[in-house]
Amino acid sequence: MSNAVNGPDVTQSAPRTKKAPSRIQKRNRSRILDAALEVFSSHGYRGATLDQIANEAGLSKPNILYYFGGKEDIHVTLLSQLMETWLDPLKDMDPNGDPTEELLGYVHRKLDMAIELPRESRLFANEILQGAPRMGPHLVADLKPLFDDRTAVISHWMDEGKIAKSDPAHLIFAIWATTQHYADFAAQTEVLLPDQASREGGAHGFLTQLFSKLLAP
Repeated sequence: MSNAVNGPDVTQSAPRTKKAPSRIQKRNRSRILDAALEVFSSHGYRGATLDQIANEAGLSKPNILYYFGGKEDIHVTLLSQLMETWLDPLKDMDPNGDPTEELLGYVHRKLDMAIELPRESRLFANEILQGAPRMGPHLVADLKPLFDDRTAVISHWMDEGKIAKSDPAHLIFAIWATTQHYADFAAQTEVLLPDQASREGGAHGFLTQLFSKLLAP
């Protein structure tokens, strides 16, 4: 309603701006997610508790619930963030690049991620082993279209004789299995190969040799 003397009354129509989180709030939220990543990757979703996450974060349980709605909310947040990171190397594969270089580059990026982000890899593996109850929609909406596109690219390279013919889908599965092994089974590989530099260098060298021979036309 307009006021002839004072002008339009904007007290009811002025939009409310959402207050940006403070530096402390951002820090606490990041602290909680890092603590939850440690707990979930070690105990799985079912074995993890809010008390464990609170203890790991050095915060109270009510403080955790101030930032997140509960254990599932934290878990879904972590998985959503992880999915973006996990898909980036596959997205970066260039259909116009050299097929062998692109695929070997993908192998090495996946291996580097397994070495540098072992907790994230185990978080994802635990979710899949449970039947992907929280990641299912992301697998359908995000991973499946990208996977189909990249298998079509690899199949095209094979049809052109640029790399040896094989099943493109199972080739990608083999890359996932051989690279993520170094994160998901780290407790075993670290005992069997205790020297970290030797373990990581050997993995890169062996997988380069393995996939170079597999891809050679």
